[in-house]
Amino acid sequence: MTTTEPTHDLAGLPANPPLDDLDEEPTTTIAPWRPAPPGVAPFSPPPPRRGRRGRPATAALPDFERTEPRRSVVTGPDGEPVERAKPGRSPFLVLLVLVSTIGILAYAGFLLNPGNRGDIIPYVLVIVAETVLVAQALSAMWTILAGGDDPRDFAFHRAQARLLDQRPDRDDREAEIRLDGRAVLVDVFITVYGEELVKIRATVEAAVAMRGLHRTWVLDDGRSDEVRDLAEELGAHYVRRLSSGGAKAGNVNHALSIAKGEYFAIFDADFVPDPEFLVETMPFFIDPGVAFVQTPQAYGNLDTTMARGAAYMQAVFYRFIQPGRNRFNAAICVGTNVVFRRRAIDEVGGICTDSKSEDVWTSLRLHERGWRSVFIPQVLAIGDAPETVEAFSKQQLRWATGGFEILLTANPLGPRRRLTSDQRLQYLVTATFYLTGICPLLLLIVPPLEIYFDLRPMNLAITPGTWLLYYCGFYVMQVVLAWFTLGSFRWETLTLATVSFPIYTKALLNVISGKEVGWHVTGGSGAKRSPFDFMVPQLLFLLFLALTSVVAINRDVENGVLTIATAWNVTNTLILGAFALTGLREARRLKRPDLQPAPVLRSAAASAEPRTVVARPADLAMPAIPAPASISAPIPAPTITVRRSTGVHRSPIGPMPRRASPPHLLADRAAAPSGGGS
Repeated sequence: MTTTEPTHDLAGLPANPPLDDLDEEPTTTIAPWRPAPPGVAPFSPPPPRRGRRGRPATAALPDFERTEPRRSVVTGPDGEPVERAKPGRSPFLVLLVLVSTIGILAYAGFLLNPGNRGDIIPYVLVIVAETVLVAQALSAMWTILAGGDDPRDFAFHRAQARLLDQRPDRDDREAEIRLDGRAVLVDVFITVYGEELVKIRATVEAAVAMRGLHRTWVLDDGRSDEVRDLAEELGAHYVRRLSSGGAKAGNVNHALSIAKGEYFAIFDADFVPDPEFLVETMPFFIDPGVAFVQTPQAYGNLDTTMARGAAYMQAVFYRFIQPGRNRFNAAICVGTNVVFRRRAIDEVGGICTDSKSEDVWTSLRLHERGWRSVFIPQVLAIGDAPETVEAFSKQQLRWATGGFEILLTANPLGPRRRLTSDQRLQYLVTATFYLTGICPLLLLIVPPLEIYFDLRPMNLAITPGTWLLYYCGFYVMQVVLAWFTLGSFRWETLTLATVSFPIYTKALLNVISGKEVGWHVTGGSGAKRSPFDFMVPQLLFLLFLALTSVVAINRDVENGVLTIATAWNVTNTLILGAFALTGLREARRLKRPDLQPAPVLRSAAASAEPRTVVARPADLAMPAIPAPASISAPIPAPTITVRRSTGVHRSPIGPMPRRASPPHLLADRAAAPSGGGS
């Protein structure tokens, strides 16, 4: 097969996107690049969303974690950059972690003391749940203490000082990106699967406007003509598959068969990148061993309980855990706001398509091959957290399924894993993390066992004060650490951590049974379902615990003493009740059309001129009209059609392997359908 040769003129974007080595020619639609219109601002993120009290919603990371003001590189008398002093870890944080560790160990010793053991059933439930929680807490403390070093070393600052080939007559967006004195080509992929058009516009505009010469590609698995037109308007390439195999990972792998840059960045459609994204990430690739550079996920739509809870749940991970994993070369990719080295991904066979958590699996394979990963705790893109119970449930189900798949099918401790000891431990923590979400289910059962059957987890000789002392030494210190991270107590995080056990239990059962989990995007534009469709287990538990609380309170009133079981059960009831109220408020919003975003209208009229590049086998190269009953005329060789400002240009791409297809399917395949993917 012959194709048009791409023009890699780094002084301007390539005249034609490279089309050699297409893997899915029958299902490929690519819109040509054209310069952004003069009216498009260099960087125009969407206006800040307002919270319930009219205040702008802020990103879900502490202030010093957000993008810092741009600082020029400090240079010495010889013009060489001078390495900055690294900002070591906070002494208060070290003290807080050490005290938390002491509290964790003391609580573990208290539980494991044979003299404190109570009845076997509740005791086993508590020991199993608390063992998982204690192990995760200790690993988190160890990782936090290991972190603190800034990954930006002297080589980084030197590469950053020479990164952009800036000239007086050239815009920053057209400045070549140079590493080690050589110009490199960077592709920026924006994965789209039915998100709202306004969100896609903000992301594409910001991606096109990033400093440094790059090519922006909109990878549309939603197959929307409106997204295609938007990409053309904003000056981005457009790629459409007619199949959705491999979900997001398959979408990226397909784009890699077309785009041939040495590096590529990935953004979800709702993550708006900062203009400095490439400037802050590309210098790390001066080290030939770096496979990817990951930046945090931060959120700007913190105007619902679900969005705030989902965002705050990740704050400790991005502020402390991921930076600590740098020390062990175990920082993981999170699927968006990341830059990859193309050669590293080619070495592991592309982005992993065997799991819905393709990011963690791809990280694992890269680390097994000896590649290095870098995480920088600097917010360089702002996105949307799940705003509804449905979106949160589907997101967490997908993430938890990926974690359990690693635990059960790719045991990090297994002898076949080519990982260092530190990496094995970190991936084991990742694989078992979502077990902590199942632990609340076990602990919710303990108080009713005492209230109804007089079964206690601890010895009757232990006073409530003693039990609370050890209990608070563990849990209160975890709350204090989260408070230090977020700046205040976030009840939304506590609520979601307690009530999400049905999601994680389902994920574990799905992996054990081999049940496939569908792909769902966060913040899609489809019809929203009632939140109560995803809250049935929680509502049943709420009813049971509420009745149990009534029984317990009545018993304590008669006995004249308040028991720990009653206080514990009432607390659990209040937490589940808060979640139920959240669902009720969401259901009311869904019934108010005036509070819902306006639907994205689709254009009914088709363009008369070709707007896309189409590559398909000879037997599919025919107009998008109903196929005739038989085909007798010879089929012309397919062409690549590119719409330019000066007219229409056609170039033959030569014969392709013929693939037999029933005549009644030809028109359906030739016409790229619009609408959401399955």
